[in-house]
Amino acid sequence: MVANYLIGLREGLEAALVVGILVAYLVKSGRRDLLPQVWLGVGLAVVVSLGFGAALTYGPQCLTFTAQEAIGGTLSIAAVGLVTWMIFWMGRTARHLRADLQHKLDDAISAGRWAVLVMALLAVGREGLETALFLWAAASATGSSTRPLVGAALGLGTALVLGWLIYRGALRLNLRVFFAWTGIFLIVVAGGVLAYGVHDLQEAGILPGLTNLAFDVSAAVPPSSWYGTLLKGVFNFSPATTWLELIVWVAYVSVTLTLFVRSVWFNHPAPRPAAQLHPAT
Repeated sequence: MVANYLIGLREGLEAALVVGILVAYLVKSGRRDLLPQVWLGVGLAVVVSLGFGAALTYGPQCLTFTAQEAIGGTLSIAAVGLVTWMIFWMGRTARHLRADLQHKLDDAISAGRWAVLVMALLAVGREGLETALFLWAAASATGSSTRPLVGAALGLGTALVLGWLIYRGALRLNLRVFFAWTGIFLIVVAGGVLAYGVHDLQEAGILPGLTNLAFDVSAAVPPSSWYGTLLKGVFNFSPATTWLELIVWVAYVSVTLTLFVRSVWFNHPAPRPAAQLHPAT
């Protein structure tokens, strides 16, 4: 639940910032007549994202266990690849997000009001599809429960409130610092999702080593205990982990974390006050 709350918070804040930037730019440039197209594009993006999440949840239920595990494992690994790309992209471009979106919006305005709708749909829809896939993968790794969905809903709700406060000028947030810290957290979560995806593919018989355990601490950390549930919910920790899962987790987290820290934490100029995003001004 905690992990899904933070995932919902981060991904939801990204979407809220995108919407806030688009709305603020149209208001400042005197093009309020295009706001309905923006909101329609945002609404369609939400509907498409919810439909995508429902298809992921209910689509494979009619398949065999092996097919479900194969699809689940493949989608989990795809989700890790997508969220890894997003973490690096946002870490590099957070400071220029507003300028990039305003430039694209200028082009869309020149092309017509339907181009504005498509631009809003694509900008928000990308965030929505990405969020749906990663939340689905993280929730699948923790087992079937409503708690991951509740955590995600609370995170998205918090993101909407923060996005509104930023838009109204009641809150300033250093986006580079926010995305840098949450990026580290997401890398650790993604490592657990990747290991879970590998386990699914082992159960499907696609990858070997299902019975070769690196460790089994089920007696000390029962999956049904509160601390076992907490470790599973936050880090996707499995008390019985195979060698292949362990190798994949260590390789992904160590390499990705090192590259992320070097590129985002030590390859940027010191933040300036202008870097603090304030769409309403």
